[in-house]
Amino acid sequence: MAAGAMMAAGAQGKKLRACVIGDTKQGGYGHSLHKVFLECQDVEMAAVADPDEDGRNKAAGEAKALRTYADYREMLDKEKPDLVIIGPRWTIHHREYLLAAAACGAHGLMEKPISTDLVEADEMVRTIEEKNLKWVIAFNFRATPIIEFTKRAVFEEGIIGDVLEMRGRGKEDERAGGEDLVVLGTHIFDMMRFFAGNASWCMADITVNGRGAIRPDIHDATEPIGKIIGDRIHAMFGFPSGLGGYFATTKNRDGNGGRWGLDIYGSKGVVTIRQDAGPRVRLWRQASWDPEKEVGWEPLPGAPGTEMANPDIDRYAPIVNDLIASIEENRRPKVSLQDGRDSLEMIQAVYAAHFAGGRVELPLKERRHALEV
Repeated sequence: MAAGAMMAAGAQGKKLRACVIGDTKQGGYGHSLHKVFLECQDVEMAAVADPDEDGRNKAAGEAKALRTYADYREMLDKEKPDLVIIGPRWTIHHREYLLAAAACGAHGLMEKPISTDLVEADEMVRTIEEKNLKWVIAFNFRATPIIEFTKRAVFEEGIIGDVLEMRGRGKEDERAGGEDLVVLGTHIFDMMRFFAGNASWCMADITVNGRGAIRPDIHDATEPIGKIIGDRIHAMFGFPSGLGGYFATTKNRDGNGGRWGLDIYGSKGVVTIRQDAGPRVRLWRQASWDPEKEVGWEPLPGAPGTEMANPDIDRYAPIVNDLIASIEENRRPKVSLQDGRDSLEMIQAVYAAHFAGGRVELPLKERRHALEV
């Protein structure tokens, strides 16, 4: 249904029809993406498609879907949805799912990362732009009220003075290194872009067992999300304002997902963000960053709360509500498929910079996967 028709349907009180594409054995439903419309009164969950019967029935029950299908193409053809959720976290079929949904004129939401490489991502973005379709990607952390509040407090109101740098880390669990960069780094890069705009260059160093990574070290990730490399990654990005951003992930015996997040260092203090379902943000008012000073961490003054009654649904509410609004207002969503492409570009830039032996400029001219060129 076209955007104008959807607006008319909404005005007449007619519910929008939603469908879910999932695959229990190939990436499932992300972090419960099939449930995101449960509390949307103007959306009807028409159907779930999943080739695995048990998984399909379980997901349909949880999403309160009216019908189920083994083949997502059949579902799209028969249901003709207004909205489609692409749930699998594996990227190998994201392009075909998105193109099929776009062919039937559906807007929607998809799990991150957007795709395996920039060639696919560019085609996906070009397709929805040509059809004027609105698609969001599951960067749920960045869209939360507390992160929007943090941007205003830090980058507009100057609560930590002049912003000097941003430092992000992955979860550094068993995926530490290249897989951490792709799966968890994508959220960090999206947040960096939200705060500072698109990166203009990247430098990176990647090692394997303490030596410089070389092309024979390239291998498949544990899940089908493309080629990866490295058990230690250090990357630096430059942003148009002159601000520097850093990302690191290192395989270590004390891996701790609690370090996953972004720290912002300023001339008057530090703000730290930890990526829980409702992000935790704390302020350290200490200009020298000196631990000897008896100044502790505190909540950002006036920041909204982060409590969630139902995290599976509430974590996505900001991007789901904005998706519906963006369709009605005919604008790009705040957390768009284009943002997914630009975050993936920063990941690809890390690999490209390492093998270039120096600095690479963004946007990348080479759109093929940096580890397959």
